[in-house]
Amino acid sequence: MLYELRVYHCVPGRLPDLLKRFETITLGIWKRHGIEQGGFWTTAIGDSNQTLTYFLKWESLAERERKWAAFQADPEWIEKRAETEKAGAIVARVDNSILQPTSFSAAR
Repeated sequence: MLYELRVYHCVPGRLPDLLKRFETITLGIWKRHGIEQGGFWTTAIGDSNQTLTYFLKWESLAERERKWAAFQADPEWIEKRAETEKAGAIVARVDNSILQPTSFSAAR
């Protein structure tokens, strides 16, 4: 099992828009594509309260490549993303890491 750690740094004031997009649009499209999330967090204490951090679970890099490419090319996603960004970009930057559990990790 691999975990993908994604941190979205929002344009100031746009975090509520990102949260709404995930809750009402993105998660449903992910479900259709078989993308499994491992949890979502906002930052209560830290460098910025304008970030969304989440994990995705993958069996392999090949699975990630296949499913993520299908999601990115999904016509509904392309349309809805454009609609939610009519007032401007929501995300300023994304940090992305693929993590592999150690032999002693509680997460496998």
